[in-house]
Amino acid sequence: MDNQTKTKIGKDVIESLTLGMYEDSRFIYREYIQNSADQIDLAVEQGLLGELSDGRIEIEIKPSESYISITDNATGIESSQVQAILKNIAKSTKDRSKNKGFRGIGRLGGAAYCNKLIFETSFKGEPVKSYLIWDAQKLKAIINNRATKEDAVAVIEEVTEFVQEKEKEDVHYFKVSLEGVNNEALLEKESIIEYLSMVAPVPFGKGFIYKGKIHQKAKELGLSLDEYSIYVNRDQIFKAYTTSIYEGEKNNKKKIDDVFDVETFVLLDKNEKLLGWGWCGLSTFKKVLPKINTAGGIRLRKGNIQIGLEAAMKKLFKENRGSRYYFGEVHAVSPQLIPNSRRDYFSENETCTKFEHLLRIKFEDLHKLYYFASKTRNEQKKIDDLKIASKKLKEKVNKGGFTDDKERKIYQEEYEQKKEKAALAEKELAKARDKIATQPIAYSKIFAKITENKPSKVEEVAVALPKKTTYITDSMSTLNRKDRKLVSRIFGVIDNVLPKDLSNILKEKIKEELQ
Repeated sequence: MDNQTKTKIGKDVIESLTLGMYEDSRFIYREYIQNSADQIDLAVEQGLLGELSDGRIEIEIKPSESYISITDNATGIESSQVQAILKNIAKSTKDRSKNKGFRGIGRLGGAAYCNKLIFETSFKGEPVKSYLIWDAQKLKAIINNRATKEDAVAVIEEVTEFVQEKEKEDVHYFKVSLEGVNNEALLEKESIIEYLSMVAPVPFGKGFIYKGKIHQKAKELGLSLDEYSIYVNRDQIFKAYTTSIYEGEKNNKKKIDDVFDVETFVLLDKNEKLLGWGWCGLSTFKKVLPKINTAGGIRLRKGNIQIGLEAAMKKLFKENRGSRYYFGEVHAVSPQLIPNSRRDYFSENETCTKFEHLLRIKFEDLHKLYYFASKTRNEQKKIDDLKIASKKLKEKVNKGGFTDDKERKIYQEEYEQKKEKAALAEKELAKARDKIATQPIAYSKIFAKITENKPSKVEEVAVALPKKTTYITDSMSTLNRKDRKLVSRIFGVIDNVLPKDLSNILKEKIKEELQ
């Protein structure tokens, strides 16, 4: 008697591996794009396409029809292999050491968000195109029916249909269509473009002037940044990096800083083996990048596709907000840095632990860098404040003098306090200038940017206080000394009860009347 029980896989595994795989519905675009990118790589390798730029990934979004399609002009799939490849789950033949997608589960992610998922493909040299149609609505109904316990394989057979039609022999492509899309977020074109501008393996925009420096670093390392031509409703997508930093809202934004250079870096283990590399933008780091800056944060990438979302590496910074001071990327290189099934981080292994250790060291350096920038800005501001105070004091003396002794004392005390602070700041800036000679070049670049065209010495901005104090009433020659004192007292009251601008206007009118 055979006591062995035959292993069965229930239908719920389909839900776990497809319908329940991703928290963010937009991830399905990434899954289909990475599959297309792999096939474009293969098409170039086989000579079907001349180079990566000849490949095209075209996304079409039709909100009014609840329809989405993702099409590439890569290899397509041989008609004899369509069912074996597109019906099997988690049985990919891809090489995980070089392919961007390799588990064979991402292609069914779209089934969670539509009524019908259609794969259409044609292979060069074959006069047919093949369709594998998944009835996603029926699939969800079967999975949600808790009264039945169907086998996973039986469910797949029940919800799929294979169809073939005639096609031109020289045509080659692969197309995914989602009909009856039931998730509004997937149909918002502008939102999807913004998402893909950071997640997808697309080129830097023409206006990002440091892209050459980044590509050159990759070249020095014997690497390349895989960049693909991806379009949404015929608009090409580019990475959202800019050299300007803004605050405010989309339709009412204000520039507050510049990315004036980029720094590149490498992550080598103790055996000098390259685990990863990256770059980050240099600015004066005035504040955490406001949300209006789409590309804010240092992003984790593998195969030039983003791993997780912006905060994937937040835990590796000394401060949670640390990443948001920068634009930048970390590119994982080691084949042992393997994206997990959700592609929101890497599978845990020894290489990942080493990689994180190296990143913590690098991010500690970045932490020190933006704190250095903050301290330099604060010290420079004290000298700038003295310059402003000097200007105010000079204008006060040159434009008629003080209202009374009380106002003179306020101006003088404010000036002396700022002068004292500026003197201390001058010493701190001198120390910093000496210290950066032994620091990485980024320190001297930031120091120069913050202090350029600005005074750094108290003597450059300080003014000499006049030996004789002048008052606003001195010019009222028609008044005797007693009356001028009375007017001075009245001006003092005006200053106390009215806003500064209004006070100045009223005093000026009185002065005109009494001169």
